[in-house]
Amino acid sequence: MAVTKILARKGRLDVGVRYVLNGDKTEEQVLTASQGCSTEHAVSRMMKTKRHYRQMDGVQYYHLIQSFKPGEVTPELALEIAREFAAEHLSGYQAVIGVHVDKEHIHAHTIFNSVNADTGEKYHSNARSYYSQIRAISDRLCREHGLSVIMEGKGEKAVSYIEWLRQSRGQPTFRSMLEADLRETIQDANDIGHFFLIMEHKGYEIKHGARLGFRLRGQERFMVPGRKNPLFTEDGIRAAIDGNLDEIAAGNRPAIIYRPRYEPYRRRQPQKYTGFMALYVHYLYLLGKAGQRQYPPKMTPHLRREIMKFESYKEQFAFLRAHGVSTAEDLAKIAAACYANETYMQAANTLTYTLPATNLHQNERAIKSTNLMLDPEYAYYRDYIRGMKTGFTTLAGRCFVTFAQQDGHTYGLVVLGSDLNNIYRECSELLDWAFSSFADRPLVDTETVLTTLPLTKCRAEETVELYAANDLSGYGHADDEVTFDFSLPESAAATIKEGAVLGTATVYLDGYEMGTVDLVTHREYVSDFRTDAKTTLLLMAALVGILIVLGFLTMVAGGGSLNLRRRNRSRRR
Repeated sequence: MAVTKILARKGRLDVGVRYVLNGDKTEEQVLTASQGCSTEHAVSRMMKTKRHYRQMDGVQYYHLIQSFKPGEVTPELALEIAREFAAEHLSGYQAVIGVHVDKEHIHAHTIFNSVNADTGEKYHSNARSYYSQIRAISDRLCREHGLSVIMEGKGEKAVSYIEWLRQSRGQPTFRSMLEADLRETIQDANDIGHFFLIMEHKGYEIKHGARLGFRLRGQERFMVPGRKNPLFTEDGIRAAIDGNLDEIAAGNRPAIIYRPRYEPYRRRQPQKYTGFMALYVHYLYLLGKAGQRQYPPKMTPHLRREIMKFESYKEQFAFLRAHGVSTAEDLAKIAAACYANETYMQAANTLTYTLPATNLHQNERAIKSTNLMLDPEYAYYRDYIRGMKTGFTTLAGRCFVTFAQQDGHTYGLVVLGSDLNNIYRECSELLDWAFSSFADRPLVDTETVLTTLPLTKCRAEETVELYAANDLSGYGHADDEVTFDFSLPESAAATIKEGAVLGTATVYLDGYEMGTVDLVTHREYVSDFRTDAKTTLLLMAALVGILIVLGFLTMVAGGGSLNLRRRNRSRRR
């Protein structure tokens, strides 16, 4: 079984590739593979493709993760499945694959270029492509290799605005009315055929197939309640009817449950003229004295309310269009500007605020904030809350924009589409989780080897161990990955002094840059091997000098002994 996830990344490509090919996670890069490029030159080849097709902006790469069930797959099989997936789904896309075995569950990481090397087209990921392609191919490959697959239904479809509105108000929706009719019919039916007959009598059209679908006449689509509740599948309905009959036979329930008679809606027919009145009106019409009856539009309370809503929606839409507000991120930017205003925050962060007297109001007025999280007597009161604004529209639901400050850290929160019963609970739970899950954590210390550098002119040591020159901390989650981007020469030549700076390392936490530290040595590396040409020439020159001196001394000594012999001969004579 493989749980799949795909992430679109706009950050640096080399950081992602380095993470996937990490030797500590892939058994020294044994569990790695590539497609359309080599693992050593993957980054340069992918960037060359982007420059060739002039696709340098936007998403730089996609990160696909396949997490396998613990104990079900070997690292080699996970790598093979990932390679087969890339060959089938990512044809033309340059990719690198790494199987990580540093955790309990084996997971395969695939980084592939966002630009197709053959066509120059950019890859696009959405929910439809995920389920129809990525998830489908991954599940099929798992089945082919004898692995299990996740058996779950697709995500819930979005409901219409009318249905959502009725749900938020506690009013019946088509789904709730359908389920109520289904439960009632199950209680009354004697068998599955009788069940279908009663449902048709209630006005439902039934679609028979793998799952039962129901719709009222005039509706466009069938609703399939069995997707969410197995009771409303054909097998579930049949079993429920049989259970009811057993209860009746045992005397635990009455055989007949009396219910109000079903009366379909009948439109009231308008009153017609008869007799002499009908003849009189007919002649008035022929004489042109009377035309067809004209009725002004009836302004019902419901229609009046809908018109008022429409006008409110127009004003809201005009404001949003004029100020370019469209997303929760936009609201967060506006809130950040307000948060920087001390005067505004003084009022927004106060439970009650006294307005001074004006020319329109002779007395002071006290207004109370609608932000209940500022109220110490409220269940979801939090002392870290800083403002800011609540809001409500029928379309947007209950909305809340606020800031939270604690232990020197500040969070901004925007919640949209909630309701009055859950808005503050959701906000308090989100902020409590943030403050409890994120904290300052050490990222780099001066005692841990960050990397090594090849060492030349030294037979005793092959590499230089490099340490951070200073500690570095960051604020993040405990599970956030710490990665590095090293700036180093290809090698270093001995002798190297202790504390020498040989490069730098940029530190990332979950892909976000935290800072840069110098890379230094903790001891001295002394050269014990000379191979350069200058040193060789000096040695040869010294050797030649020594030979000349020895030759000269030999000649001097030989000449002295010759003179001595001559003297001895002359004395003998």
